[in-house]
Amino acid sequence: MAVQPERWVVKIGSSLVTNDGKGLDHEAIAGWAEQVAGLEERGISVVLVCSGAVAEGMARLGWTRRPRALNQLQAAAAVGQMGLVQSWEKGFSAHGRHAAQVLLTHDDLADRHRYLNARSTLRTLIDLGVVPVVNENDTVATDEIRFGDNDTLGALVANLIEADALVILTDIDGLYTGNPRSDTEARLVPMAKASDPRLDTWAGPSHSELGRGGMHTKIAAARKAARSGTRTHIVSGREPEVLLRLAAGEDIGTRLLPDSERLAARKQWLGSQLRSAGTLHLDAGAVAVLRDSGSSLLPVGVTGVEGDFRRGDMVTCVGPDGSPVARGLVNYSSDEVARIRGQHSDRIAAILGYEEEPELIHRDNLVLV
Repeated sequence: MAVQPERWVVKIGSSLVTNDGKGLDHEAIAGWAEQVAGLEERGISVVLVCSGAVAEGMARLGWTRRPRALNQLQAAAAVGQMGLVQSWEKGFSAHGRHAAQVLLTHDDLADRHRYLNARSTLRTLIDLGVVPVVNENDTVATDEIRFGDNDTLGALVANLIEADALVILTDIDGLYTGNPRSDTEARLVPMAKASDPRLDTWAGPSHSELGRGGMHTKIAAARKAARSGTRTHIVSGREPEVLLRLAAGEDIGTRLLPDSERLAARKQWLGSQLRSAGTLHLDAGAVAVLRDSGSSLLPVGVTGVEGDFRRGDMVTCVGPDGSPVARGLVNYSSDEVARIRGQHSDRIAAILGYEEEPELIHRDNLVLV
């Protein structure tokens, strides 16, 4: 049986493709294109997630400070996207390959039909030997629909194509047990499970003025990617030939591993949603049943309801201590849940006058977080 070629999502941060935020570093982009072409020659298909549009737009517009106003950021991104695409296409054409621009918003992935279309498009581009260059569609994204950082976007793209690896290229060597800039005892973490709670205590704030993602977002991205059975590498983009060395099996940076096999496709989609319309508070018994048995959520285990949501909306389930337990598509509105919470399913029809489903959230529409 033929070995299935690997698929990688490679996220390249702003500091690695710009001249200190003053426009694109075309020489650096050409170097990354050469490495990606080398991966493709080794049978590894690559999807790039790349920042830099706003920085390039600022340079083209003659702006010296990153604007705060959303409309100005969107304008800079619109101008900068032209240069970003041109630079990547030039870099890949030197190796006989084409690049393709793919711009996404959260709404594209929140809608199941559009999610499947995006997955089909990316997979088709990969099959054609084209390198997709993915970025958030900053020209239309608003605070309500933006991903927030390209680490998260990289993880969701990994979910989309069921990638084998998510490579997050940054400006430090990997995850340390402390801040290596100030803690002389800090040690590099070479490998860990993405679910390891110690990662949160080791992570520190972002040190880059250009990007929005710090180490916390990289760990969160690794956990999202793990839903697809994807391993995550957090490595320095300053290392020479870093992508080719990773492909050769060299231990570089930090490798975060998934706990188990990838989720089913529908649950990957559920787990990729970033927005929630409301919150269901569960008692300890309901939490144990969801975690240990993989069962559906019944109204008897719900103690409280927050938010204004409708049937079919995404809601978050939290335990008695307020920590998230699961997310899923709810079968009843917030008003209806408030009326039937704490009741056995055979009481739903008597209370509401009808019964849509015996479960508040069916197990097929629920994913643990």
